[in-house]
Amino acid sequence: MISLLIVDDHPIVRDGLHGMFTREAGFEVLGEAGDGDQAVTLAERLRPDVVLMDLRMPGTGGVAAIAELARRGNPARVLVLTTYDTDSDVVPAIEAGATGYLLKDSPRDELFRAVRAAARGESVLSPAVASRLLGRVRAPAEEPLSQREIEVLELVARGCTNKEAAKRLFISEATVKTHLLHLYAKLGVKDRAAAVAVGYQRGLL
Repeated sequence: MISLLIVDDHPIVRDGLHGMFTREAGFEVLGEAGDGDQAVTLAERLRPDVVLMDLRMPGTGGVAAIAELARRGNPARVLVLTTYDTDSDVVPAIEAGATGYLLKDSPRDELFRAVRAAARGESVLSPAVASRLLGRVRAPAEEPLSQREIEVLELVARGCTNKEAAKRLFISEATVKTHLLHLYAKLGVKDRAAAVAVGYQRGLL
């Protein structure tokens, strides 16, 4: 028998999940919580095998609750069940200690299998989330700009032409163009304006 704690700020969702797991053999719902604080309190008191955790909730959200349970050494496995699959949701949840991450549009049988797997300590990811994480891992690392390339970018940001930049740096105009081509490639851009924009975004300027 796998014991569950259901955490979601929508009562209708909690009721639906409660009824679904209650009707399925092998599961027992110990309680429900509407936010992260309640989730931590109930998980500490009820000691469920698995916590079904929503992420975005009023007050304390799911990621903070997952981190707090991990900090307290609570043995419950946390399976995130949410509608969001963006990097800003997925990565913090996994880093906080979630055992798995499913989306709310997952089929019923997939959810049952995921909870059973989580109870065994196995990692579970919905296909969309798995693809997103793989994409992050496979993405090429950002190549740092050299000191000279940063100097060229700073002058470009100030509105200098290639000729003016060359004069200020005591190098040839052709060398400035070469540095620009290199920093364009490293920043993944095609022109001066985009290079400056990305430079600000990355804190290079």
